[in-house]
Amino acid sequence: MTMKNKAIGAQLATSRLMVILVTCLLSLSALAESPNSVIEEAARLLDDALEDRHDELKEDKEALYALIDEILLPRFHRRYAAQLVLAKHWRTASEEERNQFIDAFYDHLMHLYAEAVLDFDLANLQVLPFRGDETKKRTRVKTIVLLEDGTKVPVNYGMVSNESGWKMFDVTIEGISYVRNFKAEINAEIQAKGLDGVIARLEAEKNNGAAE
Repeated sequence: MTMKNKAIGAQLATSRLMVILVTCLLSLSALAESPNSVIEEAARLLDDALEDRHDELKEDKEALYALIDEILLPRFHRRYAAQLVLAKHWRTASEEERNQFIDAFYDHLMHLYAEAVLDFDLANLQVLPFRGDETKKRTRVKTIVLLEDGTKVPVNYGMVSNESGWKMFDVTIEGISYVRNFKAEINAEIQAKGLDGVIARLEAEKNNGAAE
């Protein structure tokens, strides 16, 4: 091999090494984000997005949903949450049914909490010190929300880690888990009219809400 070829080979090897290092650093950066920081960042973004827009968003539901979607979607593990809700029905569902349910389930969640989002005030949110184990797949972020009458409401977020970092999959308000509650709610419905029937009902509710 000539000196020129050796030099070219060395340059290619160096380039490949740099690509690998940059990829590793980006991956580590994403995974380094703590469960608490995910919630804190989402809260800050939501507070900024709502500033001086409460009246507008109260009248324009589509704009409100778009705002929530922009902040929530990148930080919410839709597929994991939907799989927990369907439980045993997930195994027998086709991939098409799974994807349809994921979309319908996520829209249901977003519409359910949309009105509450309008009352959000960062000053009334306290993210408690993290006491979990970040080496495990799942953990919880605990927060306290202060209401106007001084009541302190515990709101906890179920978090799951994957290749892109920590994401939310559940919210528990005063001990009531949305995932567990919704799972219990639709289990009998699925047995009575099938998963397709549940998906159709959720999609119909969304369309009726959009038409109002």
